Amino acid sequence: AAELAEVMAAVGLAQNLAAIKALATTGIQKGHMRLHARQVALAAGASEDQVEYIARQLAHENNIRVSRAKEILQDGNL
Repeated sequence: AAELAEVMAAVGLAQNLAAIKALATTGIQKGHMRLHARQVALAAGASEDQVEYIARQLAHENNIRVSRAKEILQDGNL
């Protein structure tokens, strides 16, 4: 029973380490930034048809700001 408890504790620690690593790497951050870019595009006044394009452009430029989203909207190259 004690050995099983030790193995389970080790597995739990390994899972925790994997979760922390995932949070610290680009995978989750990239997904979060994509979602954030969509929200920024909406906040800038983009229509549903424009949101995806603007969000992709913001993420590509690594400049996820409402002011930049408004510039893209004003350029009208959608």
